[in-house]
Amino acid sequence: MASELARLLLPAATAILALMVGTWAVSVIVRNASIVDVIWGPAFVLLAAIALALGDGTAERRWLVLALVAIWGLRLGAHIARRNIGKGEDRRYRAFRERWGARFWWVSLFTVFLLQAAIVLVVALPILGAGAGRAPLGLLDALGVLVWVVGFAFEAIGDAQLARFRRDPANRGRVLDRGLWRYTRHPNYFGDATLWWGLGLIGAAGAGPWVLVGPALMTFLLVRVSGVALLERDIAERRPEYAAYVRRTSSFLPRPPRRA
Repeated sequence: MASELARLLLPAATAILALMVGTWAVSVIVRNASIVDVIWGPAFVLLAAIALALGDGTAERRWLVLALVAIWGLRLGAHIARRNIGKGEDRRYRAFRERWGARFWWVSLFTVFLLQAAIVLVVALPILGAGAGRAPLGLLDALGVLVWVVGFAFEAIGDAQLARFRRDPANRGRVLDRGLWRYTRHPNYFGDATLWWGLGLIGAAGAGPWVLVGPALMTFLLVRVSGVALLERDIAERRPEYAAYVRRTSSFLPRPPRRA
């Protein structure tokens, strides 16, 4: 198992490095580091394709993981691309650009693109584990698919509800607190974390529980670093209704809203 995983890691790391460096070069030309967000989902699809093509693990599990990752990654990439078109660079990257000034073009290679390449490789451990693991499909795989379906539904439906809400000019400056957003302030982040735990169960069924490091890192990032914590850092200042929304609505795990 260790030798098979090592054999997959080299081409996986090489492919992700090439993808991120190429994306960085494009970002320098167009002066927009936000394109890395569009590449995030498809980067995992690339790794799933490598695991299918080069892995010696159970073929059915490799095909299953490629299908699930492709559905998630391509949808997410298309969603972010549609959301970002014509909007310019995301404010997170604009802040980095203002901080580093003329040096941002090469600083971003390390602080944005290569950092995300390393994160992708760790989060993708269930994908690589599925490529290397030779255990037959079983109940743990079925449970993983069920968990993935729940997570994908939360992410896709949450994104669709938010996009529809933002399209209505009457909602400018207001807070979405209907649909899935009534039960969690971040149904898309909860869904993203959940579907990765589903992929983690499938990977663990083939290669063992060590691959759960991937979804654990993804959950930590979504809750404490680049997801909930980053988004809510100043949102109450931009949307006065948000403070009341925070008091009655769970930040991550869905549950009925608290009574005022």
